[in-house]
Amino acid sequence: MTAVPVTQSGAETERTARAAARGRRSLAAALLLGAVGAAAVLLASGQTWAEGTAAVGAGSVPIRADGRGVTGLPAALAVVGLAALVAVFAVRRAGRAIVSALLALSGAGAAAAAFLGARDSAALDERARQTTGDTAAAAAELTHTAWPYVTGLAGLLILAAGLLALRYGASWPAMSGRYEREGGAPRGGRPATADPDRPEELWKALDRGEDPTGDR
Repeated sequence: MTAVPVTQSGAETERTARAAARGRRSLAAALLLGAVGAAAVLLASGQTWAEGTAAVGAGSVPIRADGRGVTGLPAALAVVGLAALVAVFAVRRAGRAIVSALLALSGAGAAAAAFLGARDSAALDERARQTTGDTAAAAAELTHTAWPYVTGLAGLLILAAGLLALRYGASWPAMSGRYEREGGAPRGGRPATADPDRPEELWKALDRGEDPTGDR
């Protein structure tokens, strides 16, 4: 008669173990994707995205524009995404879902801005006007590098981290977990009893969910 409960308990334990393993894998993947993606966006945004020449007198001079000169959005959103990645572990429940969505949107925005700026010539034209002093000057022999696409792909890594956080973030630990476990009770495991002569201790005990009138 005891075989069925044992079997059910074993199946429940196995399901819990599989869920915990998925949570650990998703957590590690999100951290890796988010950190690598943000670092790559910041690095690639500082590289040359477009090159060309500007006519000066009878000749020409080379000009170039880096990613931040073309669009500052990817780098800014990478910083936002990195902050959101850290904040995911500082909040819980609805707050974690909101921060995870912000992480995903940061990656999507960084990727979109990078791909849209891959063929942009406005920054190089502006550089040509600054170089020549001619407000009507435009860049010639315009070429683009692969760095905008590297930036866009890195933004997609941040997006993937956000999607993982949205899907599995509810099972991830929070930074405050250890503080709450250790702050609510002494190391011996017995909750501290509030001193009735000190009102502030009574309030602290209520905040911890303890009975301030318990036996001392």
